[in-house]
Amino acid sequence: MSAPIKILGISGSLRRQSFNTVLLRTMQSMIGSDIELEVATLHGIPLYDGDLEEQEGLPQAVRDLKARILANDGLLLASPEYNNSIPGVFKNAIDWLSRPPADISAVFNNRPVAVLGASPSAFGTILAQSAWLPVLRTLGTRQWAGGRLMVSKAHQLVDANGEIHDEATLKLLRDFLQGFAQFTQGK
Repeated sequence: MSAPIKILGISGSLRRQSFNTVLLRTMQSMIGSDIELEVATLHGIPLYDGDLEEQEGLPQAVRDLKARILANDGLLLASPEYNNSIPGVFKNAIDWLSRPPADISAVFNNRPVAVLGASPSAFGTILAQSAWLPVLRTLGTRQWAGGRLMVSKAHQLVDANGEIHDEATLKLLRDFLQGFAQFTQGK
C-alpha cells in the first residue's frame, strides 16, 4: 500500500463560519485512506511590510504556514471572491509566503495547486478564480485545470452547524478532491 497523498487546503477567509472553510472541512470528512487533507487558515498573518521583514524576518505564522505547505504534496486554495477578485487577506498571505524570493522555488515551483470557492452570489467565485491564474503562473505552480469548483448560493447549502447536506454539492466536492489527488500523483 502506498503512502497517502498529502494535501493542504488553505481557507482564504478569516470568518469563523466561512463557506470556504466549510468546503475544506467537508472534503476532509469524506476522504479515504489514500488522501490526507489538512486544513489551514490565515489567522495571525500580519499585513506585508518590507520594513518588518527586514527588521524581524518572517513572522512565525508565515513560517508555520510555509512549513505546512512544504510538508504536503499539493495545495488547495479555497478562495472567496471579494469585489470580483482575490480577497486581500489571501493575496497578502501569498505575498508573505513568497518571501524571501529565494524560497519561491521550494514553496511554489511545480507544486500542484487547485482553486475552489464558495460564495452566496449566484456566480460563485469565477472572477476570483480567474484572478488567481496570473498569480499562480508567476509563482511557477502546476495548476490543475481539470475542473473548477465554484459553489454558488452557499448560504443556502451550509446549515447552522457548518455542514453541507446537498448530495449534488457533496458529489462535486468528492469528485474535485479525487481529481486533484490524481493530478497531484501525476496521473
